[in-house]
Amino acid sequence: MKLFRYGAPGTEKPGLIDADGKLRDLSGAIDDIDAQALSRDGRARIAAIDPHTLPEVTGQPRYGAPIAYVSKMICVGMNYAEHAAETGSPPPEQPVIFMKATSAIVGPNDDVVIPRGSVKTDWEVELGVVIGETARSVSEEDALKYVAGYLVVNDLSEREFQFDHGGQWVKGKSCDTFGPLGPWLVTTDEIADPQNLKLWLQVNGHRYQNGHTRTMIFSVAKLVSHISRYMTLLPGDVISTGTPAGVGLGQKPPKYLRAGDVIELGIEGLGQQRQQVRGDAQGERTA
Repeated sequence: MKLFRYGAPGTEKPGLIDADGKLRDLSGAIDDIDAQALSRDGRARIAAIDPHTLPEVTGQPRYGAPIAYVSKMICVGMNYAEHAAETGSPPPEQPVIFMKATSAIVGPNDDVVIPRGSVKTDWEVELGVVIGETARSVSEEDALKYVAGYLVVNDLSEREFQFDHGGQWVKGKSCDTFGPLGPWLVTTDEIADPQNLKLWLQVNGHRYQNGHTRTMIFSVAKLVSHISRYMTLLPGDVISTGTPAGVGLGQKPPKYLRAGDVIELGIEGLGQQRQQVRGDAQGERTA
């Protein structure tokens, strides 16, 4: 299934996409795309609904983030060897884990706002993993049983904040609008192998990232198992699994986002995002 949320920020409704690609409203059947809906039983109940009995959503509604409540967003750094190399780092021996504030989460086509004082806002297309069942210290062999589905993530980053402002990477990862999710969540029954997906990103029509999840250093199953050793994963939690080579930091010379840029990105079978970049109201550098 493809599950989505639509409407104005803060008032989104749940929906699904039927076999003909039509948007259907789910608000008469479930409260939202929340922990209950994402559970194994919840997904089964939604799958049993005849989509033709659901109201069609007409027009071109705004897509919100496909999950109503994300208790935490866990990101993985340097999970593609070529990306590690372009940043001057050796491939990690253990997954590099950091957090992105959930206040950064926005819809897939919402504007990306360059933070005040930023000169190094960067892009990163990533496969997002959405947890469907509470996971504590799960084995790698069983890890995918705890996954509800997958989605596209743009793990935007401010590199100066990330590397030069002291402390952990979270400073450069958590600015408002730095976590576009969606356009929809694709449940695991439609994704036979999360390690067999192409992903790409372009800015102003120039393709910077062309990657494939088979080249991850640590697989989705490994990441779910590893992270669940250190913290309980809850339904609706998102794991952003790392980006392939081609980020702005890795260009020669480095290239960063400016107001007016257009970012487009996607993952095979999971849809596409499109974001307009704008400056914030404080007048930060835009050129």
